[in-house]
Amino acid sequence: MELWDIYDKNKVRTGRTMKRNDWCLKDDEYHLTVLGVVATPDHKFLITKRVMTKAWAPGWWEVSGGAAMAGEESLEAVIREVKEETGLDVSEAEGGYQFTYHRENPGEGDNYFVDVYRFILDFDESDLNLQEAETDGYMLATLDQIKDFAEQGIFLHYDSIKAVFEIGEE
Repeated sequence: MELWDIYDKNKVRTGRTMKRNDWCLKDDEYHLTVLGVVATPDHKFLITKRVMTKAWAPGWWEVSGGAAMAGEESLEAVIREVKEETGLDVSEAEGGYQFTYHRENPGEGDNYFVDVYRFILDFDESDLNLQEAETDGYMLATLDQIKDFAEQGIFLHYDSIKAVFEIGEE
């Protein structure tokens, strides 16, 4: 059984946990998720397409991410999620933590913080080992291609994370 830590509104662990997807959080309680944007040195971004069997946002494009497990630090979680979903090890990659945002869903029990990371990694596409149950392909996308997917409404979290794609693009 997968457990997640419960955090207070100041992003401090409460010492309590919740079962994965057991939406029991009260107001001012949160769980922690992470997103790991993998960029190449030539400013392309590894994005994956969600499998069509996903209950939420099937066929949409996204970056690697997921929930931090109970006891797991944010950086550990994002390294694990990127490795599980893409096969890439970003533990020694340039970059790191960029910012945090949060979502509140009153009455739904699903409030969460999202720690957003950006890693610069020079990798060969043959290094990719996509998690087939989660992804239906990948793309090394330019910022313009990602913006286009966002305008079509098929890129997850874009409005919340767009700044991470624009670092170094000025």
